[in-house]
Amino acid sequence: MNKIVEFIFLFSLIASVLAACGNNETDGEQKEITIGYFPNINHVAGMVAEEKNLYAETLPDGTKVNYQYFPDGSAFMTALETGEIEGGLVGPGPAMNHFVSGAKANIVAAGSTGGTVIMARNNAGIETPDDLAGKTFISPRVGCTHDVQFEAQMKEEYNLTSDRVNGEMKHVTGKPATYHSMFTSGKIDAATVPEPWASVIEAEGSGEVLIDTSEVAWGESLPAAVFVTSQDLTKNNPELVQHIVDGHKKATEFIQENPEEAKTIAIDKINEITDQKLSKSVIDNAWKRIDFTYNIEADVLQDFSNASYDLAFLKEKPDLKGLVDKSFIE
Repeated sequence: MNKIVEFIFLFSLIASVLAACGNNETDGEQKEITIGYFPNINHVAGMVAEEKNLYAETLPDGTKVNYQYFPDGSAFMTALETGEIEGGLVGPGPAMNHFVSGAKANIVAAGSTGGTVIMARNNAGIETPDDLAGKTFISPRVGCTHDVQFEAQMKEEYNLTSDRVNGEMKHVTGKPATYHSMFTSGKIDAATVPEPWASVIEAEGSGEVLIDTSEVAWGESLPAAVFVTSQDLTKNNPELVQHIVDGHKKATEFIQENPEEAKTIAIDKINEITDQKLSKSVIDNAWKRIDFTYNIEADVLQDFSNASYDLAFLKEKPDLKGLVDKSFIE
């Protein structure tokens, strides 16, 4: 009889161990998360966090952190909405547009500000922004952060709009890493470019700065990247969100305190992800146009989103109430 009891006890013990091993959560703690970001310089906090394994310092012991890289904001937001990722860095444009369209997302921190540059191709006949009438410009995606910055400024200051709204400028989209080659081939005339790709164009000599970051609409106040997670996570697992945001804050502070090492990390990660090796001089030049910060102001985002509506990127006037949650950085 004792042997039977011992066997039942042993069987129960093994079963409980196997059940625990097969579960991604233990005692309510999520044991695996995925963070997303883009391979551009506004998202260096993501690169630094990955390279220095900073989330391991703020997440519960044993939590596995995966990373996923995205080509554009729409793909990132779709992954967030479907639960493919827990959060990460994305442009404010996609975050706001998807929120207005019904996505249950929260911006819990900024990633950086600045870094958008308007470039003109050499020999395109563009000396001033007024010359953009009849020209072709490129942005990473329709309605992305850089597109809205450019089109808002063109409409407000130069009375120029895109062919999307029957205007004078032709709009195409493409990956920023290809803009230099597209300038060289003459396929596009101008570009609204996130760094470091504007500095690549400058270094290669295929184009010149038409409007620098400090003069672009919301150039130094608008977050170039924001840290986003789902409302489900902020509501049901705020402890996890706090752990993640603390890791992001560590990455941002590392960049502020160790800019040269952060630049090296950025060069290596961009090369790894895009197979494009950027020179130190390009990164140095791009760095001057960017401020790495996790602080964020909701009023700036609302103003920017209103411009998206005025440009017909949004069908309804946006109300961003509930999008920004600053409690995790305060």
